[in-house]
Amino acid sequence: MSSSNVSYTLRYFDIVGLAESSRILLTAAGVEWTDEHPEWPQEKPNQPHGRMPVLVEKSTDGSPDFVICESSNIERYLARTYGFLPADLKQAALQEQIRDLSTDVIALFTSHIHCKSEDDKTEFLTKFEELLETLIKVQTKLLKDNDNTGRMFGDKLSYADIVTYGFYMTTLVSFAKFRAEIVDIIKPKLTPELVKLISVVESDPLVVKHKSRGGSLAAVVSA
Repeated sequence: MSSSNVSYTLRYFDIVGLAESSRILLTAAGVEWTDEHPEWPQEKPNQPHGRMPVLVEKSTDGSPDFVICESSNIERYLARTYGFLPADLKQAALQEQIRDLSTDVIALFTSHIHCKSEDDKTEFLTKFEELLETLIKVQTKLLKDNDNTGRMFGDKLSYADIVTYGFYMTTLVSFAKFRAEIVDIIKPKLTPELVKLISVVESDPLVVKHKSRGGSLAAVVSA
């Protein structure tokens, strides 16, 4: 698909959250796109799944808008369309599983936040920390196996790099605004390899134009 005959609108709240990796992908793809922040909950019934993010792809050839939902689905569509995921299904799956593991880690912390029982809160926090350690171990091994270049696969920006950056932006910046303790949990566990990845992604020529609402993640992890 040529980037010159399509444009995008990404609907989401005016926060980092679940749309951050999609924003980075759109910026890195060099396509025309805009952020849209629908009034909520007034616009909830007008979204296909009743929630956000939502991606609207508009074509100049007069064809109907292409509309998709769910953060992971949007990311993978963009990553495949613009070459941040390999065409080989097996190689792509090696990257996609990083996103799915990250999602499960976030889900455990979200459950911890919303539990009313102190026993349940403790249980979910323990599970969160255990799975977080697994995620960091997996991410770090990929970085080491790729000669510690700050990239997980090959020598170019990949979907795995972007969603890993997005995970730490979401947890260390977005979540930290209302649960500051997550920073004290995650930062001491970050390996030098992950700190380098964050810096490499943030300084990548394809990404530098992205102005995150969370500011510089590299500055957060090095503080």
